[in-house]
Amino acid sequence: MTDPTDSTESTARPGTLGRRVRVPKMAELVAAQLRRKIVRGELAGGAALPAETALMAEFSVSRPTLREAFRVLESEALISIRRGARGGARVQVPQGEVAARYAGLVLEYLGTTLQDLYQARNLIEAPCAGLLARRASESDLDLLREAVREAELLIDDPPAFIRAHMQFHALVVDLSGNETMRVLNGMVRHIIDQANWSHVDLDAGSPENIVANREGFRAHVRLVELVAARKAEAAEELWRAHLRAAEEYLLNNKSMTTVLDLLG
Repeated sequence: MTDPTDSTESTARPGTLGRRVRVPKMAELVAAQLRRKIVRGELAGGAALPAETALMAEFSVSRPTLREAFRVLESEALISIRRGARGGARVQVPQGEVAARYAGLVLEYLGTTLQDLYQARNLIEAPCAGLLARRASESDLDLLREAVREAELLIDDPPAFIRAHMQFHALVVDLSGNETMRVLNGMVRHIIDQANWSHVDLDAGSPENIVANREGFRAHVRLVELVAARKAEAAEELWRAHLRAAEEYLLNNKSMTTVLDLLG
């Protein structure tokens, strides 16, 4: 890898009839190689990248080109850079929270409604409840039962209960065994959790809140029973009904109808 192509160029390939093809900048190529090493685990999270001089020699690039590559990776939250004598670049493994925050910005920009978001959650979580019932191990059931026990102790403390409630929903998806659904759910949950907290702030301890919490808790208990019995279709249907009830309750707040209202 050499540095002469350090600027972006466009060339026409044979058969493209004059269509211009963008040639990646050298910094982008360096960033791509380092990115590949990070996602493959060749560079461990928290580890320091080799010294700049070593990387410049490895990739045959100048210091400005290498630092531009660093900026690309830093913008993707794949490295963090500390300035100063003890500074340098350190690896950060990909985090779902980063995708969740960016997804929130996109949804805000698009003017996405909270109802649209809840519908997406229903499409993700309900099938995961069915998957969980098909594959849950005894250790998975132990985790679910422990989560239910902890929530029961907190049911008269709305802020603490809603935290346990949200953690149970995340646990259902996490234990379903589908990593793609887990990542997608994390993106949606980032915003759903904010909606839950906002609702708790508005009506914690109200009659409506008490009823919603107790009905939600009963749904959680019943789900664990269905998962233990391996009743996948019933588990999925129960969870879909539970999510619809939660959606109706949370959408009662007419002051927040879009993701922008909630996060903006």
